[in-house]
Amino acid sequence: MTVAAVTALMFGMASCNEKKFHIDGEITEAKDSTLYLEHMSLNGPVAIDSVKLGEDGAFSFAEKAVDSPDFYRLRIAGQIVNVAIDSTETVTVKAAYPTMASRYEVSGSYDCSKIKELTLMQMRLQNRINAIAASPSLGVDAVMDSVTRVIEAYKTKVKMQYIFKEPMKAYAYFALFQTINMGGQATLIFNPRSSADDVKVFAAVATSWDTFYPNEERGTNLHNIALEGMKDVRIVRNRQVQQIDPRTVDTSGILDIALEDNHGNVRHLSSLKGKVVLLDFHLFAGEGSLKRIMMLRELYNKYHAQGFEIYQVSVDPDEHFWKTQTAALPWISVRADDEHSNVLQLYNVQSIPTFFILGKDANVYKRDVQIKNLDAEIKSLL
Repeated sequence: MTVAAVTALMFGMASCNEKKFHIDGEITEAKDSTLYLEHMSLNGPVAIDSVKLGEDGAFSFAEKAVDSPDFYRLRIAGQIVNVAIDSTETVTVKAAYPTMASRYEVSGSYDCSKIKELTLMQMRLQNRINAIAASPSLGVDAVMDSVTRVIEAYKTKVKMQYIFKEPMKAYAYFALFQTINMGGQATLIFNPRSSADDVKVFAAVATSWDTFYPNEERGTNLHNIALEGMKDVRIVRNRQVQQIDPRTVDTSGILDIALEDNHGNVRHLSSLKGKVVLLDFHLFAGEGSLKRIMMLRELYNKYHAQGFEIYQVSVDPDEHFWKTQTAALPWISVRADDEHSNVLQLYNVQSIPTFFILGKDANVYKRDVQIKNLDAEIKSLL
């Protein structure tokens, strides 16, 4: 036998002996559709395998076993099933397209069963939020209060029945990163950037993962998120303690803001009366900032000539960083430093980012949680 043949045989034997996990099952009513297996890395989804489904929808994926819990998803177009893998188990998923995201069966994994429970709970939460925001009988404040209550109830249930119950489990980690759609933007339900309690939840899971999976990347990432969250929460808290200055409310009832822009000029929100204004509270150092700015640019370019303006309030603590980030932006960019941070309380800002739409009378028309289609809302007011 030649050296090449022996080498090939050795590699073949090693491949056969390599420990693997398996994800199999069937997705019916999806003939000729491509089913992707994607690894949910810390930088986002990465496609690692795919298969074109046949009449019976059968599929089978096999990948190298993992040393600590990791996350994958099955995807056809926008329909997604999340799975967690922690060893060499076989996870079986059965569903029918196009309802696979909400009506699937999973077996072979305790974590995956819990992830399914959390996914369905999150979907019900989103439906409740959408119904509240669409209610014509509720004003801006009533909508925000109602949404806040249902979110807090959800968080309490998830904390007590899932996260704190077994913080070392993959499903507890998964729960930390669930999102809801608020005004067209995906927002973390547990937001360590704005809530001290949510920071504690992240820290609890991070500590548990350090114990069970020492030196693993995901545990380290949780610790970094918790530490950054502590810093951000202190910033927001310090800016909310000041009382509302009655001078900021003019005789017409407009909640005015007067802050220096990135060129050193004082810009009054009330001076934009007669325009449709998007009042945006933003953290340029925050996750997803660039994507959000690009979205705002599209709206600005599309409607500015028709009387649309953006008045953006940054809460970034670093003034130089903020000026650098806003130098090329075409709209009004101001910053609420510690001396003028009462603007957050003025508009009852509970989380960052968030936005309000002001009508041509300079009064609040809607806030983000009430808006399903921001483009359409702006167009209707112009």
